[in-house]
Amino acid sequence: MTLPGRHRIGLAVLSLALAISVQDFAGARSLSDRPPLPAMGPSLRKAVAFATTEQPGTIIIRKNEKALYLVTRQGQALRYQISVGRDGFGWTGVVKVGAKTEWPQWRPPREMRARQPELPELVPSGPYNPLGARALYLLRDGRDTLYRIHGTNDPKGVGFDGTSGCFRLTNTDVIDLFKRVPIGTKVVVQ
Repeated sequence: MTLPGRHRIGLAVLSLALAISVQDFAGARSLSDRPPLPAMGPSLRKAVAFATTEQPGTIIIRKNEKALYLVTRQGQALRYQISVGRDGFGWTGVVKVGAKTEWPQWRPPREMRARQPELPELVPSGPYNPLGARALYLLRDGRDTLYRIHGTNDPKGVGFDGTSGCFRLTNTDVIDLFKRVPIGTKVVVQ
């Protein structure tokens, strides 16, 4: 099966993350022996006029726009460009931010590993993890949805329908969002 270019980019980043073992990284004799850190990526964030009845502090994700809006005040929001779920992996609803993690580890869900058996059970936390610099864990009725708002080590991988249902920002933007959003934040996915 041949994957479109944007899917190959994501798999290439994952392959890089898996190829660089934690022992090789930690065992390097000097900083110059270590592999280069992935790019944080540009900020694709901008303040915009935004009409909504939602309260300030609410996140609204408009999948068809590939945009995440953080309502800042009546009629205003910060707009972040994102990647969204590819065909068959999109979803809608109201969830909450249940947890936040800096440099998260990644455990591919069982269903994802069934589709892609080459995936590991765990990618340790750190700068080569496919979830990037930060992750916001989305819960529905107190239960983990297994979906995340997270960063990426491949800034060119933002702005597409290419995820398995998560919402991907550049590392620069996810760090900014992470600082602004507390646990318990309402997230509306449209």
